Amino acid sequence: MRRKPPDSMTANFRKSFGNQSPKFNITTIALLAGVLILGVGIGIALNSNTTFSPSNVASREYIDTKAPNPEICVQYGASAVVMDTRVFLTFNPFNVYVSQSTMRPGCVLRTNNWQILENKNLVTSTQVRNCKNRLNTFGFTGSLDSKDVNISCIYQNDAAKNLFSTPEGAVTPPTETERF
Repeated sequence: MRRKPPDSMTANFRKSFGNQSPKFNITTIALLAGVLILGVGIGIALNSNTTFSPSNVASREYIDTKAPNPEICVQYGASAVVMDTRVFLTFNPFNVYVSQSTMRPGCVLRTNNWQILENKNLVTSTQVRNCKNRLNTFGFTGSLDSKDVNISCIYQNDAAKNLFSTPEGAVTPPTETERF
């Protein structure tokens, strides 16, 4: 069999690099790995949504730091964003009017931690009994040590599902694991 003459591209490659094998040496591999790791690190830093400014509340940690009495809230309950809205209903003519919502930091206590409110004389035993009978819990806005604290008996609405955590096309939504 007669050997075919090499085409010009193969000939130029051999002329430039000689008969070296195209294998990478350890220095080249280490350099490429370093560039890859640096690129991933820069990409994560540029795409991170965690900010600590009031204009962009994108993390649970930021909400936890702004909650009233954050150390009590995180340890004995959960920090929350409280929305106050007023609804006006007229019957003649029948109309519904909704006020502009205001948002502020708040806290929801677990039912087994209500003694914090009782010890500070912020709720009475009657209020505790009424709230417990309806299987509710307490939530508050404002610092527990100030006069502007606003405590409410609140109901956990299990019908309001977190649609962000439901996978697209899922048949059954995930079950709630936290009961306050």
